[in-house]
Amino acid sequence: MADSVPERAGDTTAENPWPVRLLSYKIGEYVERMPQLWVEGQVVQLTRRPGSTTCYLTLRDADVDMSLSVTISSYALDALPIPLRDGARVVIQAKPVFWARRGSLHLDGRQIRPVGQGELLARIEHLKQLLAAEGLFAPERKRRLPFLPRGVGLICGRASAAEQDVVENAKRRWPGVRFTIRQVPVQGNDAVTAVCAALADLDADAGVDVIVLARGGGSFEDLLPFSNEAMIRAVASTITPVVTAIGHDVDTPLVDFAADVRASTPTDAAKLIVPDVAAEHAALAQARARMTAAQTRRLAGAVASVARSRRRVGAATQARLNDAGSRLQALQQRPVLARPEAVLIPHRAAIHEATRRVRQATTARLRAETADSGHLRARLRALSPAGTLERGYAIVSKIDGTVVRDRLDVEAGELLRVRVRGGDFGVRPVS
Repeated sequence: MADSVPERAGDTTAENPWPVRLLSYKIGEYVERMPQLWVEGQVVQLTRRPGSTTCYLTLRDADVDMSLSVTISSYALDALPIPLRDGARVVIQAKPVFWARRGSLHLDGRQIRPVGQGELLARIEHLKQLLAAEGLFAPERKRRLPFLPRGVGLICGRASAAEQDVVENAKRRWPGVRFTIRQVPVQGNDAVTAVCAALADLDADAGVDVIVLARGGGSFEDLLPFSNEAMIRAVASTITPVVTAIGHDVDTPLVDFAADVRASTPTDAAKLIVPDVAAEHAALAQARARMTAAQTRRLAGAVASVARSRRRVGAATQARLNDAGSRLQALQQRPVLARPEAVLIPHRAAIHEATRRVRQATTARLRAETADSGHLRARLRALSPAGTLERGYAIVSKIDGTVVRDRLDVEAGELLRVRVRGGDFGVRPVS
């Protein structure tokens, strides 16, 4: 390691790095300059030790699995209007502190305030307006449920009444229905992450044609995860149609608006996802009876109509048949039918005459073109260089092939090439 330690992090290298103690000192120095701030989250793992004035808790983000440890005075907790419990939504005024020895960040709490139900409702309403403006709740995004799904995905709590209601009522309506069940936490800190993972898993299953997200009733705080933005977007982004059955009929978490169909209860969800086999059998029997009655009436009407038609057309039909026979005999006696080839005789003569004229015109054109070609060949031969040489002219050029066009282009004694009709020879000019 080099003797001099870099002053800035960007100046460190593999050959000249910072020691851990210096990095911890730098982080602590940066965090120490941060001012006090207000932060919101859910309280988990609240610890109050008897006789101690310091309390310890973990403040967790309500949307993602991230948390920070917090120390706060017990007097601040005692000043709250109601005792603080795990899962409560709070805002805390705190100063970030970095423990260099442990290499961890925590918050030194100064004040704590609960987030009331009214404020949460206002935030939910604001989120509802934002997502509606984005189009996540638009009716045209809703998909129709399949009449008879091959498989049903069910997301519910572990050993919950909602699972029993959906499965039993669906099997009572259609005994052959097949369920793929994902039991996950449906309240508390892990609900959002677990439900979103189960949605993605069932949405990727090719055998699942509809997904049911079911949970029984609960308090306002228990149903808060179903108004979480991450869960709403997960439901809206699925390819498989989603049916929600959250709480009771009066409960309307925001995830209901993103679902394709909202069921008032888990029992109602079972009625929506599969048809009633007894009702379908009854409807089929009624349709079969109506079809049989209609066919019977139509057949009876057709038989009666045929009988009436036979009576009406008896004599008229016979007369028409006799008339048609007479006309057929007259047609057979016409010349065109007696001797069909007579129609072709005039056309055969016309074809022979047209063929003769084409051959005559082609022969004349060929002779004219041959004569023109001979004239052009004679002119080309007369204008060619070889023809010029035949008339007694010569071509004088230098050794490199350059044609001599002027007396000034050559020098005395320079070897020149002279080409005449019989061949070529060299010459040298005297002066």
